[in-house]
Amino acid sequence: MGVYVHWPYCARICPYCDFNVVRDRGQPEQAALAQAIVRDLEAQAALTGPRRLVSVFLGGGTPSLMDPAWAAEIVDAARRLWPADGPVEVTLEANPTDAEAGRYAAFAQAGVQRLSLGVQALDDDALRLLGRNHDAAEARRAAEAAASAFPRLSIDLIYARPSQTPAAWAAELAQAVAWGAEHVSPYQLTIEPGTAFDRLVGRGRLVPPDQDLAAALYETTQETLEAAGFEAYEVSNHARGPAARSRHNLVYWRGQDYVGAGPGAHGRLTLGAPAAGGRAATYAEPKVADYIRAVERTGLGWRDREDLTPREAALERLLMGLRTVEGVGLDELAALPVDPARLTDLQALGLVAVADGRLTATMPGRAVLDRLTAELAA
Repeated sequence: MGVYVHWPYCARICPYCDFNVVRDRGQPEQAALAQAIVRDLEAQAALTGPRRLVSVFLGGGTPSLMDPAWAAEIVDAARRLWPADGPVEVTLEANPTDAEAGRYAAFAQAGVQRLSLGVQALDDDALRLLGRNHDAAEARRAAEAAASAFPRLSIDLIYARPSQTPAAWAAELAQAVAWGAEHVSPYQLTIEPGTAFDRLVGRGRLVPPDQDLAAALYETTQETLEAAGFEAYEVSNHARGPAARSRHNLVYWRGQDYVGAGPGAHGRLTLGAPAAGGRAATYAEPKVADYIRAVERTGLGWRDREDLTPREAALERLLMGLRTVEGVGLDELAALPVDPARLTDLQALGLVAVADGRLTATMPGRAVLDRLTAELAA
């Protein structure tokens, strides 16, 4: 089982972001939120019973803005509540500002061994467009500091930006690899409804690349990272060998359980007999004050708990599993069920493969995966 902790505060809200975030203005309730997260974890542990902890992911928002002592309390609580019989991967998301990079040693002492660094671009004009509060030089310094402070480094980048060329993108990827990252997460820019970028596109002031250029940038991603020794083990994640894969993200993609704590955090927990469809989707109160009050009132920060039907759980397993090179076991999809004739048609089109009882997507683009899921579940 994994544990996801959502820390919603950000120094600046990026114009492409549709996550549950708020501006960090030194709000006095932040200490209370950290304590509420620990109490929430304790209450959820009482519901899950004994489980084997494999990962803790401090995400957001920008959890590297929190007091490292709070991070230590949260990580220690997770380890105490769900003992592990092997290594536990502890990841912290961070932005590459100098102020945050200077605190890496404290986070390492708090138990973090893997840093996920939100570089996003290595071009100053692109960083300004993306609303980032760092420049390329700061990104380099932060990556070098992270490589010294943590055993494992992952770098996030955004491509398919306006006016981006494949050659420039290949150079950015090569630079990220040169900094010593064992893992690179290149995300194609998507215009999410309700974001500042969505409004700019609607006014004609922002023009994303057309589909042909976006496809060329995707191919550049695969070719450049493969040549550097990285495997695309998931549609937007590349690792330098199996040991460098994100164990926490594999919890999601393999359909394993995870606790979600913090404002707006999602969770998936098997709270009843799996054969009876005992998997539940949980969603925490999104507003900080509401989350703290919910924990004070009930011990849990949940706003909703939805008990998934076997079909809903299988559909989710299909969608997540097809994102990876591992695919998904056909026996895990029995509740759908998958139409053999439709599956044969998709194989003939070269879109999926079946081997050793596992189904994999052979063209793992985001739009293709959405279509495949709809086709197989129809």
